[in-house]
Amino acid sequence: MKLIPCLLCAAAAVAAVLPAHAAPKKVLVVTITTAFRHTSIPAAEASLAKMAAASGQFTVDFVSQPPGQPKAPARPKPGAGGETDPAYRAALQQFEAELKPYQQAMELWLGKAAEALQALSPQNLKKYDAVCFVHTTGDLPLPDKQGFLDWIAAGHAFIGVHAASDTFHGFPAYLAMVGGEFKTHGPQVSVDCINEDPAHAATSHLPATWTLFDEIYQFNRFERRTVHGLLRLDKHPNNHTPGDYPLSWCKPFGTGRVFYTALGHREDLWDKEFAQRSNSPDIAGQFNQHLLGGILWSLGLAPGDATPQAVKP
Repeated sequence: MKLIPCLLCAAAAVAAVLPAHAAPKKVLVVTITTAFRHTSIPAAEASLAKMAAASGQFTVDFVSQPPGQPKAPARPKPGAGGETDPAYRAALQQFEAELKPYQQAMELWLGKAAEALQALSPQNLKKYDAVCFVHTTGDLPLPDKQGFLDWIAAGHAFIGVHAASDTFHGFPAYLAMVGGEFKTHGPQVSVDCINEDPAHAATSHLPATWTLFDEIYQFNRFERRTVHGLLRLDKHPNNHTPGDYPLSWCKPFGTGRVFYTALGHREDLWDKEFAQRSNSPDIAGQFNQHLLGGILWSLGLAPGDATPQAVKP
């Protein structure tokens, strides 16, 4: 008869030291652009919302493009008649007449973007565990760029997708945090991605060689010794020259974590039901799992090493 109270006490003692069910982590997704804007951004936003809901391990809030971004006038190019050709001179005059109103409208729109990006103020970031830049391009009017980096380094996470490396070209500290800077790309192409770490959450579901069709970035400021490689090519995507062409990596940043993937330009990598396809729905599923694994790793919810490793011959 005395065993029952003792067992109840023991159960209570065990319950007291077990962690309570953890609340979902919070991820802030930024898709604002001030330069080129990818048509796959709506598909990316929809996919990330579904991904978060299905996982139950994190939630997502979005900082999306304010409406009304003005379109820049196109500067004319001299034709066969050269710069003295009357048609060119007239087109140039028209361009110059349209440029000032565009600049004024752009300044007003950037004010709206800056207001939306107050979500990345150091004070507001206290509510979040990670920030995800998806297809961001150009210089974003953040309230405190260095404060944002300090927040990551203090134990939070940054997830960068595709054109996150085509952002803040004039801010070297940001590019060093990401691990690489977009340099160029050729025509979209089918590539055989080498899986560098089959044990990492972002790549554990992928075969040793993963074939997909996408726009493949090449990088400046990439130093292999500072990152843990996840996906790479061993030859140039378009001319097949042998070399080291990184596609995805992770790395520590202070006490924070950084995950980056250069993939995801195309809608059919995000959306399994997108009509015009060069990637199968199965490949889209693999890409989404690749990104989900990277997000969960960055949040400390999935396994993966971040130790830099040498390139395999």
